[in-house]
Amino acid sequence: MKPFHRYLRLAIALAAMTTMTVLSSCHGYQRNSQWAYYMAKDTTDSTNAVRRPHYAQNYNFVVKADSITLIRQQPEEALNHMHTDTLAIYRHDHIVVADIRIIPTDSVDTVWVQVARDQLTFGWVHEKSLLADVVPDDPISQFISTFSDIHLLIFLIFITIISVAYLMRTIFRRNARIVHFNDIPTLYPTLLSITVAAGAVMYSSIQLFASDVWEHFYYHPTLNPFIVPPVLGAFLACVWAILIIAIAATDVVRGMLPASEAVLYLCGLAGVCAVNYIVFSISTLYYIGYPMFVAYAAFALYTYFRRFGRLYKNQYK
Repeated sequence: MKPFHRYLRLAIALAAMTTMTVLSSCHGYQRNSQWAYYMAKDTTDSTNAVRRPHYAQNYNFVVKADSITLIRQQPEEALNHMHTDTLAIYRHDHIVVADIRIIPTDSVDTVWVQVARDQLTFGWVHEKSLLADVVPDDPISQFISTFSDIHLLIFLIFITIISVAYLMRTIFRRNARIVHFNDIPTLYPTLLSITVAAGAVMYSSIQLFASDVWEHFYYHPTLNPFIVPPVLGAFLACVWAILIIAIAATDVVRGMLPASEAVLYLCGLAGVCAVNYIVFSISTLYYIGYPMFVAYAAFALYTYFRRFGRLYKNQYK
């Protein structure tokens, strides 16, 4: 495939992703205004320093626990051990925040939230209990919640290690093409692997140094990297870059290799990316991911250009 055609298809993919970003920005105007409000807050204000609510009245949640018990009466009645009635809401119920109250005398949780499923089903619950059992009514937030579950993460890591080990064994036995070791003359797979590792490093860095920003993103997600704080914008831009490079890599590999070899190569590339994400997202939490990423990026680029650098020199002579 001619280099011009490769760059043309990459440009088309970039234009498509840019259009999707603009559309998501227009569709999420309300969320954008929430981010503008969040970033405009005066962090020196004592109230904000104590508590920065990431949701407010009329915010929508979906119940993810089996059930949540609500108190029909006012929170003060429960705190004073008066007789109260309870009711339950169940998994997949859609609820809305009706009111939020601060009760400093509560030793368990000073924040109480009133939620309603419908006009006849509403009540109060501690904020900590509520947030542990609900997820924002947004597909991005639900995706984050699902893949943040520790049991699912352990399962995925276990399955990924077994799958990648079996796949690598098959590839090396067949002497098949694989990124970094027996690569093909296109930079996209190497660039995709490095970008995934960079995204994992940025994700863990946000968890370490800007957890409040990530928490606000969880409640007000957006795909637009231009309306969020720079650190989160860089991460979202990296996610878009992964999608674009993955499309370009798939298209180029499909054109350079026979169908069966292309499938095996792409499976190997997916395995390398999965391992990169797991290794760098975990190692960065212990600060060793930063030097590891620098070493990995240098290794990947050096390996590729040592093997195919002459192609670029001859192409641009």
